[in-house]
Amino acid sequence: MAETCEVRILPMREEDYDAVRALWMTIRGFGIRALDDSREDVARFIRRNPTTSVVAEADGRIVGSILCGSDGRQGALYHVCVAREYRRRGIGTRMVGHCMEKLREMGINKVSLIAFSNNDAGNAFWRDIGWKSSDVNYYEFVLNEDNITRFIGDDHED
Repeated sequence: MAETCEVRILPMREEDYDAVRALWMTIRGFGIRALDDSREDVARFIRRNPTTSVVAEADGRIVGSILCGSDGRQGALYHVCVAREYRRRGIGTRMVGHCMEKLREMGINKVSLIAFSNNDAGNAFWRDIGWKSSDVNYYEFVLNEDNITRFIGDDHED
């Protein structure tokens, strides 16, 4: 892999699902939900948010992705990731910038995300690009117990 490869930031398409999921499965500590991260639910998310989710392509493959959407009031970033061998090249920053610009165009003024507290690399990335953690409590109510979160990397080696 060339150190100075060309990286393109493109809108995520439903057809990208297999490559994006394969990328997710390589990210240690990544949380995958049984239903929310299924092909059907990701396709529904992309249809609802057709311009905001992105992939990064380099060397003929997807090396980064973000699911990004809005409820009309606030934007949210989900599953922000870059393949390990492509990190520290500004790809994540470019993808986030693209998503933020699309949200701005929609009139969205605030964007949130969740980074698991044990995700050292992710939390360092967000701090490095100027995001702040907040003093809010995050609550959730599970409507479907089948939608469990499985963390990647806990059951296999790097």
